[in-house]
Parts: sequence; structure tokens; C-alpha cells
Amino acid sequence: MDGVVLAAGRGTRMRPLTDQQPKPLLPVGDRSLLERVFDAASDVVDAFVVVTGYRGDQIRDAIGDSYGDRPVRYVDQPEPRGTAHAIAQAEPVIDDRFIVLNGDVLIDPALPRALADAGDTAVAATEVADPRSYGVISTTSNGTLTDIVEKPADPPTSLANVGCYAFEPDIFEYIDRTPESERGEYEITTTLELLVEDDRTISVARYDGTWLDVGRPWELLTATEAILDDIEGQHVAGTVEGDVHLHGPIVVEDGAQLKTGVSVEGPAVICAGAEVGPNAYIRGSTVVGPDTHVGHAVEVKNTVLMEDASVGHQSYVGDSVLGRGVNFGAGTNVANLRHDGESVRVMVKGDRVDTSRRKFGVIVGDGAKTGINTSLNAGVRLGPDETTAPGEVLTRDRMGE
Repeated sequence: MDGVVLAAGRGTRMRPLTDQQPKPLLPVGDRSLLERVFDAASDVVDAFVVVTGYRGDQIRDAIGDSYGDRPVRYVDQPEPRGTAHAIAQAEPVIDDRFIVLNGDVLIDPALPRALADAGDTAVAATEVADPRSYGVISTTSNGTLTDIVEKPADPPTSLANVGCYAFEPDIFEYIDRTPESERGEYEITTTLELLVEDDRTISVARYDGTWLDVGRPWELLTATEAILDDIEGQHVAGTVEGDVHLHGPIVVEDGAQLKTGVSVEGPAVICAGAEVGPNAYIRGSTVVGPDTHVGHAVEVKNTVLMEDASVGHQSYVGDSVLGRGVNFGAGTNVANLRHDGESVRVMVKGDRVDTSRRKFGVIVGDGAKTGINTSLNAGVRLGPDETTAPGEVLTRDRMGE
């Protein structure tokens, strides 16, 4: 059985982190979202088919032709035209039953297993407290699908469509019959309606494990927190100099270096090639990415530093996500708390969205640089390759638009 992984979207809600890389390659802990989907499904699939689109060459370069002992093939969705259209691109390489997973969602292995065991055609579903923001599933008395209603004001059940499926190859015939939606896309839920109209049995694979849709920047922190919570003990393969203090669950990869006076309070992951200190303080679900630099007297808290990022000495970064190659000048400080105590809001596709986080810092795109003694306000986005002047106080997004 193949695992078809959808990884073609542009990820505009995740900007600026996706302005120069596809969302499925964003890191969660020590590997990408896409790799974590592969990990979850490897026990039930024989090969992967990845549907690429936006910056698909980066996905091909990062993953290659195999993952572990599973072959990986690629098909292209040249323009985003809906989930059914994305799945249809896999038709030339599919000849047996297959499962469909999203390349930007954090899940447990139990989900693909449930789909694999469910029967010919199946949709995964999970119980949610407030289903009004989801596709809501109704079932017969024996648990098969009767209907999916998108974001109903009065949900008929509390079962939410997870967006993961199992199909037989004849699904492609039904996709060919699927009409275009009002928003100009081909929806797989409409395809499922055609199956129901033909009295086809669709199993509902119930799932109660981890399901995190990593669609917005602060959700990358949520996913990171979930993964780091699973670390047990301390795993130190890198170089640790004298007078370094390690507390709680921590991974220090081979090739990482913790200099004198560094203190790390886990959970935390210090990746290969990272250089921390001297006298730096790392705490709270933090990932110090590959080949990063955290300078003297820097504090980094509950933050993701992506590959080759650098935070200059005497800086503070809290509850933030810094993209690849970001360079924070000495004395750069991030505000992560509103004075009124309300949760921090962030601009997403033109709307100011509540993160539901009382503490949230900044989102910084690849290659951005701050001048020394820059101050960044809570919820600010700094776009790729953008800069600040020495001593500047940035209270609004700078996205180069």
C-alpha cells in the first residue's frame, strides 16, 4: 500500500516562514514536518508518493528517492486546485489501495494504522470540543459515513474530519466526476458525496491521538512543544565544556558545542553544528537548529532557531520562530507579553488573528537581520532579508510588500 502525502500548498498563513521554503520542510524538533509524517506512516505503507507544487524542488532535494527503506516518488500539482485535484495527480503511479495524508500535520502512527485497517474506503475522524470550525461527520448506526458538513453553525455531531483518507484506485473515476466548487477548487469531500450517492460504504476510522494542523507560525511552537514533551532523559553526544548546567530532558547532538557557563533547562534540542555560549541560557521547549550560533549572555526561551540562525551577545528571544540564516545583532530584544495581559495577535493574510497565547514573540523570515540594540514588539513579523537599523524599535510588521 502506498502513502500519498499532500505537500503542494504555498502555506501563505505561515508567512514569512514559507516565503522561501515549503511549509512541509519547516522543522519540528530535529526533523521536518514532512519527515514526521513519513515516520508516522512507515509501518503501514510500502512506498510514498509526494504531491509537490510550491518550491517542490526543495522537497525533492531534501528527501531524495527514499526515506529509510521506503521508496519515495514525486508527482507535481502545478497549480493549487483543491485536495481532490492534488490526489488525482498521483493516479499514474497508483495501482492499489492507498492512504492520503497531509504533509503539514503532526499525527501519531495510530492514525495511518487506523486507515489501513478500516476497509476499502475510509475517512479519519476525531472527537473535538467545538466542531464548528471543521468538516463535521455524520455516521450510520454501524459507524459508516453518511454526510460531511463543512463548518456548520449547529454541528450534528462532534466528529471532525481529520483530512486523511484511504482509497481504492477507482476513486480517480469519482474525482473525474467531481464538479468545481464555488471557490474554484475540486474538493475531496464532494467526491465522497458522490460515493455515498452511489451507495458505496465509507468507513469512519476513529482516532484520538495527536492531530495538530500546523498552519500558522505559533502552531509551529505548539507542535515543537508536543514533540519535545516526549524526550526522556538526557542524550549528550556533542561537546560540553566545564561549568555547563543541564537540567531536565535534553538532546545535544553530535557536533554541537556548549561553552563554559551555559545553562540549559529542558526540554530542549541542540542540533549538530550549533554553538551555544559562553554564559548563555536556553530554556522551555527550545530547538537550537543545525549550525546556529547563540552568543555570550543570550537567553533563548521556548523558541525555534532554524538552520544557520545567529543571536548576538546580550540578546533575549522568547516564544519566537527565527528562520534560516537570521542574524540578530547584539542587544536585540524580543517582547513576548502585552502590557494589558491579553493574548498576542498576529497578522495572517490581512487579518489580525488571536494566537490564544498570552506569551508570543516574533516571526522572522529567512535571512533577516537586526541592527544592534533593536527592540521587536510582540507579534511582529519581519520578512525574509528585511533589516532593522541600530537601536530601532519595531512595533509593526516589515514584510517588504
